Amino acid sequence: MNVAEFRSGLQAWLAENDLTPGPDCTTFDAEVAQLSRVRRALYDAGWMRYGWPAEVTGLGGPAVLRAVLGEEVATRHLAEPGIYSMIEVLAPTMIKYAPPALAAEMVPRLFNGDEHWCQGFSEPGSGSDLASLTTRATQREDGSWVVNGQKVWTSLAQFAARCVLLTRTAPGHGGITAFFVDMDTPGITVRPLHTMHGVDEFCEVFFDDVVVPADRMLGKPGDGWQLAMDLLPHERSSCFWHRIAYLLAQLDSVLERDPYPDDAAIGSSYLALHTARCRSHGTQRRLAEGHKLGPETSVDKVLLATAEQQLFDTARELLPASVELTDARLRKEFLYSRAATIYGGTAEIQRNIIARRLLDLGKE
Repeated sequence: MNVAEFRSGLQAWLAENDLTPGPDCTTFDAEVAQLSRVRRALYDAGWMRYGWPAEVTGLGGPAVLRAVLGEEVATRHLAEPGIYSMIEVLAPTMIKYAPPALAAEMVPRLFNGDEHWCQGFSEPGSGSDLASLTTRATQREDGSWVVNGQKVWTSLAQFAARCVLLTRTAPGHGGITAFFVDMDTPGITVRPLHTMHGVDEFCEVFFDDVVVPADRMLGKPGDGWQLAMDLLPHERSSCFWHRIAYLLAQLDSVLERDPYPDDAAIGSSYLALHTARCRSHGTQRRLAEGHKLGPETSVDKVLLATAEQQLFDTARELLPASVELTDARLRKEFLYSRAATIYGGTAEIQRNIIARRLLDLGKE
């Protein structure tokens, strides 16, 4: 199925099957439940399975079909784009690194909404400097591993059935090992973090003598750093496409509410979003062609974060007092946009990567 056929068929199906959130979908718990509802319906109808391999119940086709699906979900406001797009980060990682039988068993549960997963990477002292993580896994005589440590900024951890977890098993980059951990394992404590935009999306997660079976390792001992580097291109391709589509829809909503917009401000916001979209399209194309993506995806991250903040700065200027007084939804979006230059690697770190690894400007 080509992209045009997929999009037209999907749009026709969505027109006949109303997946719009109900009026009571006002809390984060309700948004997560709505995400499960959307995934289940799309999986049962086959749409969620396109662009994925048959080994995990996929129906094949290019990965760009997944981007088209995410775009339709985001622009129709069927599910919050950030939590919807986590599938684009975690499923490819499982398919590549998990034992095939484990991937075949688990990945469909993510596709069909039966489960949510989380990503245990960042730590209190290891955010953008991921290689400095200290959560430790120690192997026992029976081959299993015991994990001790803490993760933070872990999205959906309070809802997650599984966690893709990075641990330290030896010094250096080659001493990072990944596991697929059941979140109901004894010794795991999850504490939601209430952020300034009023949503408990992130959590801190504590691991106290958590036993992980040997067959839950992703890849081999020491493969964790490479797993993380392989994960990032997915985080900055289809995921960004979803977010950019959603932000363009938000720009349209600002135009609908302001009959006499500042053309320069609107034009500048549109240009920033369109630039990020073009860049994202190129990243997806390179990924589809089999290119190995690396530090150049930091450009995608900087463009998206800059465009997102510019959009909501513009909304605040064009709709006086909406953010501060009258529009709770816009206030939440504005406050969340403040974190765009922090989450997923700070803008400063991304610019350092661009300078050192793409422009060869050295460490100064």
